[in-house]
Amino acid sequence: MSGWLPVVAGTGSAVAGGFYLAFSAAVMPALRRRPAKEAIATMIAINKLAVRPPFMILFFGTAAACGAVAVIAATDPLTRSPIRVAGAAAYLAGWASTMLVNVPLNNSLSVDGGSYPDLQWSRFQRTWTRANLIRCGLSIAGAAGLLFPLRVPGPP
Repeated sequence: MSGWLPVVAGTGSAVAGGFYLAFSAAVMPALRRRPAKEAIATMIAINKLAVRPPFMILFFGTAAACGAVAVIAATDPLTRSPIRVAGAAAYLAGWASTMLVNVPLNNSLSVDGGSYPDLQWSRFQRTWTRANLIRCGLSIAGAAGLLFPLRVPGPP
């Protein structure tokens, strides 16, 4: 396996995990301190800004790199690496969680004008933050599995 592919996949996974962690550790607590209508409006604005090249390249590019690493690490007899397959699978599980949980929640928040913003925000942020922490953990675990097997040249 080319040495750069697991580095790209692992670094992307680590950056995504750090992004998710920062969001749960800083952004969501700050939004919880705002009135529900304001928190909802801010989250909608954040979600619109997230769907731009910098995050999309990270999000989808890392998924593609992880998919390639998983296939190569599982099938190439010279580079079989169960830990890399597990790392790639961990990131991809977090990616799937995003697509199956966080994105639909974001979409429902932006279309549900609801007459009960306090209830809407409470339900949203609880479920969204839990799913965000899961994808954070999966991304960081993925980075460890992808980067840990790298060999650092030692003294001869």
